[in-house]
Amino acid sequence: MPQILVYVPRDSFPGDARAGLVRRITDAAAKAEQIPDNPRKRMLCWVLIEETDTGAWTCGGADVTERVLPCFAMVHLPAGVLDDGSRATCVQAMHDAFQQSRPAGDPRQLVTSIVLNEVADGTWGANGTIWHLPQFAQAAGFAHLQHLAAA
Repeated sequence: MPQILVYVPRDSFPGDARAGLVRRITDAAAKAEQIPDNPRKRMLCWVLIEETDTGAWTCGGADVTERVLPCFAMVHLPAGVLDDGSRATCVQAMHDAFQQSRPAGDPRQLVTSIVLNEVADGTWGANGTIWHLPQFAQAAGFAHLQHLAAA
């Protein structure tokens, strides 16, 4: 049940590349969080892509987007869903999603930053109410946490 904010330089992932990026990021999150391949469960995986203007993305105060393709993902998810192994899986799979989705012929070096923000239990509101991990487990179908959903 992640909410994923993705920042990329404008026009870096046009058309089919953008659609592929959204699909691959969704798949990466679902794999790490053990969300089943069920459209109702996957609907809870939100991906928002924000494109930055040329010159707005700097590293060390300099615009480096002519040489590198910087991609940033902020993944908000309920605390308790991931362990160390699934965190590593998530970060690698999201990096791979950026790599596999970039348009052919883009010569820039890909650099990614993926931040996992695990939201403390009882601090995530959905539709006007506070949700807890068992509610998330039931709604998203986390395979490894179904014992919480059944409780």
